[in-house]
Amino acid sequence: MNEWLTMSAADLGRGIEDLKIDPVALTEAFHAAIAAHPFGDRIYTRPTRWRALAEATAARERARAGLRRSSLDGVPISWKDLFDSAGTKTEAGSALLKGRTPQTDAEVLRNATSVGLVCLGKTHMTELAFSGLGLNPVTASPPCVNDHDAVSGGSSSGAATSVAFGLAAAGIGSDTGGSVRVPAAWNDLVGLKTTAGRLSLKGVVPLCVRFDTVGPLCRTVEDAALLLAALEGGKPADLTGATLKGKRLLVLETVALDDLRPEPRTAFEACVDRLGAAGARIERRALPVVAEAMALSPKLFAPEAYGTWKDVIETNPELMYSEVLARFRGGRNVSGPDYVQAWQTLESLRAEYLSLTAAYDAVLVPSVPNMPPNKARLEADGDYFTTENLLALRNTRIGNVLGLCGLTLPTGAPSTGLMLLDAPLREERLLRLGSVIAPILR
Repeated sequence: MNEWLTMSAADLGRGIEDLKIDPVALTEAFHAAIAAHPFGDRIYTRPTRWRALAEATAARERARAGLRRSSLDGVPISWKDLFDSAGTKTEAGSALLKGRTPQTDAEVLRNATSVGLVCLGKTHMTELAFSGLGLNPVTASPPCVNDHDAVSGGSSSGAATSVAFGLAAAGIGSDTGGSVRVPAAWNDLVGLKTTAGRLSLKGVVPLCVRFDTVGPLCRTVEDAALLLAALEGGKPADLTGATLKGKRLLVLETVALDDLRPEPRTAFEACVDRLGAAGARIERRALPVVAEAMALSPKLFAPEAYGTWKDVIETNPELMYSEVLARFRGGRNVSGPDYVQAWQTLESLRAEYLSLTAAYDAVLVPSVPNMPPNKARLEADGDYFTTENLLALRNTRIGNVLGLCGLTLPTGAPSTGLMLLDAPLREERLLRLGSVIAPILR
């Protein structure tokens, strides 16, 4: 059973289909691993054992009867603690929401359950999802799989580490500025940022609704494709017959390559070289429109986040981690007219970017410019926290600001990722391309 803990979700599904894996035994194996793991309590805020066993039992009966609902029917996954789950506390990593217990599931959780996925439990996260580091002194901070003294990336920190440490077949997270892709990259996983608006946010604790997205963190591109379909209630992307030959890939030289730490820089250039050798047509271009769009970020993210949470925060600000509180309050001095004008400018810049990149199959950037920072140093040094947090989210935020979909892939070098960006609602095309690139990077 130990080998089940590190198998891809798709492979587990195939084992269930062949009646070689019992969904109940599989679920019990994951829950036993969670209970026994030294970091189990830092990864899961609350396992949902009885729900999981009930769902796994039903999946077992369907498998035996040849009535499986999907290829992932019976596969156990984790859920970030901002997805409402009926009767289970959902507190979004914040003491401000202590005891919050929804009566219904989030729509994406309901969709996943309807095709047979098993809910293992809720995972820890950055407070109210407003940091990319995964540090949360209020609840818990999961460690990075490659450096247990470092943070794991956030805000979907527990979602990533539940998979990386073999405590879930996949994790479901959210991404507003990089919260799926940063922890996926730092823990050597695949992470899919979906286009804003593609997946339902009903029953998801918000941060910035105009930027919030839902996405999977998993072991393979195939898993990402299957999970996207499950979350949406649709059909998975067809990955067969995908090829890299003749594909035009653009290395973005504006913003994304600035101030790279040595490890991400080396890994990225090695990936680009391998893709060129495998038949891709690599081009490098500066796109000033990206810098213009990124410069609008302070007028967009924090104002919406603070506007959403102001009343709750200012009732009990002492309950918050000071660095996250400061990030929220950073939005209170942006005026309404400045916010509206920033969005109007951004819409124009988004159209310009799409025109400039329309001829390419994907844009390539390093997923994260820095390596996972030391947890103790972050807690002791507020300036260090701010510097590392902004740098960690910089490249991923390009995709959010410009309204794109994005996919981070492991590079083969620990805690570094290669990110592919594509136009809005092109997830299926992106996944097909990622399915042929991922094996080249191993």
